[in-house]
Amino acid sequence: MFETLGVASGMRLPIVMNMANRALSGPINIHCDHSDTMGSRDAGWIQIFSENSQEAYDNLIMAIRIAESAYLPVIVTTDGFIISHAMENINVLPDDEVTKYIGEIKPPYRLLDTDNPITVGALDFTDFYFEHKRSQSEAMRKSKEIIVQVSREFSQKYGGDYSLFESYKMEDAEVAIILLGSTAGTAKAAVDSMRTKGVKAGLVKIRVFRPFPEEELCGVLSKVKVVGVMDRSESMNGIGGPVYEEVRSALYDSESRPKIVDFIYGLGGRDIFVEDIEKVFGSLSEIDKTGKVNEKIAYVGLRDKCEIKTGSILEPSVK
Repeated sequence: MFETLGVASGMRLPIVMNMANRALSGPINIHCDHSDTMGSRDAGWIQIFSENSQEAYDNLIMAIRIAESAYLPVIVTTDGFIISHAMENINVLPDDEVTKYIGEIKPPYRLLDTDNPITVGALDFTDFYFEHKRSQSEAMRKSKEIIVQVSREFSQKYGGDYSLFESYKMEDAEVAIILLGSTAGTAKAAVDSMRTKGVKAGLVKIRVFRPFPEEELCGVLSKVKVVGVMDRSESMNGIGGPVYEEVRSALYDSESRPKIVDFIYGLGGRDIFVEDIEKVFGSLSEIDKTGKVNEKIAYVGLRDKCEIKTGSILEPSVK
């Protein structure tokens, strides 16, 4: 069904999909990681990640406004089992309030408008396919402004602090981690713990992964010395995880480019603990002191150390 994602985005359909992030088989696994969403990251869908049930609920409401304004489909992710099967209190808006907030759809065209006929789903070969894809790409770029506006309006009206990403104690951070989804809550506790130990730690939780917030991310990382990117998926490309690739590429032209390491964790639903993330910060602090990055890719909570030929391993807190 993967090709259908491209059909939906290519036809500029304002679809909203709620995706419970799960590992891609095989071996067969139904638990959380981000390999399914990352496998479709270039399918032309806006992607919004949720840290908890409240964000998942709020993001879905905002996603309808975003999709119908940008005329692009939107994926709202909820980490499988961690959020999708969680029992958690949330603030639910009255149905009529949600309906009012979303408003009436104002499509740029009608399928059955005989006075202004259009063609939908036609063959598009070498003559115009390239131009149409260029137009679609431009729509994705411009959707960033729409996302920011919709998120700001929602935050002002109903609360929450929604933007392209969330910064946590980044004002004076010297070492920072970047991640997506539910792990942010655990990471915030790790940041607080490291601060009590004198480490100027910070966190950036990316909320909108597509379109990727390149310029904004470079701005918040401008004073950071070492960055650890935490990937809950493997690209199988020999370079690193998908979030690492995006962040590293974004920082390439930065005048104050920090050192950067990829930490792959939590595949197939493996738990991640505060102690694990504290070890990640410990590794970043060591790089800050020595100025050396021995391995670009590290694995958090991985056992069978003897089986791994490359990449360092941070031992799990619970064995």
